Amino acid sequence: MKILRRVLVIMFAGWMVLYRARRWIYAFVLNLRRPRNGVRVQRDLPVLTYDGLKLATDHYRPARPGTYPTILIRSPYGRNQQASVFGSLLAFVARRFAERGYHVIVQDVRGRFDSEGIFYPYFNEQQDGLATLEWLAEQPWFDGQVALWGGSYLGIVQWCIAAESPLVKAMVPSITASDLRSILYPDGSVDLGLMLRWPTIFRLLDQYRNLPRLTSLLMLRQTEHMASTGFVHLPLIEDDVVVLGQRVEYFREWLNTHHLEELWQSAAMQMRVQDVEAPVHLIGGWYDFFLRAQLKDYTTLRAAGRMPYLTIGPWHHFETILSLVDVREGLDWFDAHLKGQTHRLRPDPVRIYIMGAGEWRDYPAWPPPCTPAAYYLQAAGQLADDEPASYSRPDTYCYDPADPTPICGGAFFSLSAGPCNNRSLEARSDVLTYTTPPLAAPLEVIGYVRARLYVRSSLEHTDFFARLCDVGPAGHSTNLCDGLIRVEPGKGTRQPDGTLCVDIDMWATAHRFQVGHRIRLQVSSGAHPRWNRNYGTGEPIGECATLRAAEQMIYHDMQHPSALVLPVVEPVR
Repeated sequence: MKILRRVLVIMFAGWMVLYRARRWIYAFVLNLRRPRNGVRVQRDLPVLTYDGLKLATDHYRPARPGTYPTILIRSPYGRNQQASVFGSLLAFVARRFAERGYHVIVQDVRGRFDSEGIFYPYFNEQQDGLATLEWLAEQPWFDGQVALWGGSYLGIVQWCIAAESPLVKAMVPSITASDLRSILYPDGSVDLGLMLRWPTIFRLLDQYRNLPRLTSLLMLRQTEHMASTGFVHLPLIEDDVVVLGQRVEYFREWLNTHHLEELWQSAAMQMRVQDVEAPVHLIGGWYDFFLRAQLKDYTTLRAAGRMPYLTIGPWHHFETILSLVDVREGLDWFDAHLKGQTHRLRPDPVRIYIMGAGEWRDYPAWPPPCTPAAYYLQAAGQLADDEPASYSRPDTYCYDPADPTPICGGAFFSLSAGPCNNRSLEARSDVLTYTTPPLAAPLEVIGYVRARLYVRSSLEHTDFFARLCDVGPAGHSTNLCDGLIRVEPGKGTRQPDGTLCVDIDMWATAHRFQVGHRIRLQVSSGAHPRWNRNYGTGEPIGECATLRAAEQMIYHDMQHPSALVLPVVEPVR
């Protein structure tokens, strides 16, 4: 018994030491500067909106007296550990910022958790955010400087107010973008996976609120199970009832094509990126579904004369959140722009991860200089930089929306996003592949990728999907980037012989193809539910319940030089 007591005493003492040192342990693990302050928290502060509702708000502040800037974080996922596992993460982040000399305000957005009102995504965030800034300006501890921080929806609410208030002095919007329409409706399609998984997460957050936090980790698995029932149901307008058991008005509004233009023009008017004067650091991932629109925000800021920073890692959406890279980069960004510590800034504003090479690289701007290189589709599934033969029989396949070509890895809203082995996908009869011989020298590709295809379809309404893959010596086919075009009358360039030339935006990547690896282009007609399946009828997306199969033809001859176009850069030795 004496030995047992001693062991228990030693274990308890060790636990106490670790508990007292936890702030320094966090700093070491996350590569943060050492904490300088204890933290005091004031919870459940009511911030009034312009229409008299209360927004539940927590205030984290340094325990040491002094004047400090403020970081504002607004979230629909719970503001603290009492709300959700996501709230626990926000509370953790808020403490890390407060330890290093910031007031931190964490708030539930309207209609979520302890905030009053009805949650309707996006359209109340500008007014509620501005009301919160006005409340901040009245606080005796406020020094006149606000920084905005957060990812995904937490970044969208930043864009809603960034151009509206001179109080905003810096912002770090990560894995997010201002063009909401292009996120929900990529390439004229619908991101059905996002549209169904997102409201399902909200439903489960509410159900798991009072359960132990470890139990709530099962939520993401349950999200996938529930949402999958809606992926195959038609018409889509009923999917909210099928998945959640009740109507979700904003989901139905998203699918109501009669009000679509008016709805998203209203949203775009709130997201005036070109008018944002606060310094912006954009953080994203090569496999994040926000990436294309986020790079557009970067280009818009550059065109407006700004000097945004850009960091892109090898992550998908959820990996970026868990990496906490936006905490490290955010702290440097805020110290530089709110505290005058400009030595915190790296010399070059663009930092990207080169996949395949396994290294980070800095550039003065995005994209770096490159040489477009065309790799032409050839007979027998070949891909080469030689122009195709004068005649080559086109390749054919049947796309059946009753058995849609599935998404396999890539940039979409799921834990299964990111790189994966595509060999099972490529074995399907509705997927074509075109592959180079093994490379004799490394090839680096950094920038925007596209495909130009000469096609023919038995239907006027159909899709064509293109994906870039790296095929290793053992045959492992890893997806890098991809894109889709939704064909309808008037889309593409009709050729004299009746074929159609279509250009597919395959988004962007940064990758080194190593010696002995092969470049592969996949061609198919879907990646469901990342892009919802094309019904083949041209009927409204939310209302159609009829499916038509399409016979597809891909041409690759001298008159139809279908090609993959890569942005090639000189490899760094």
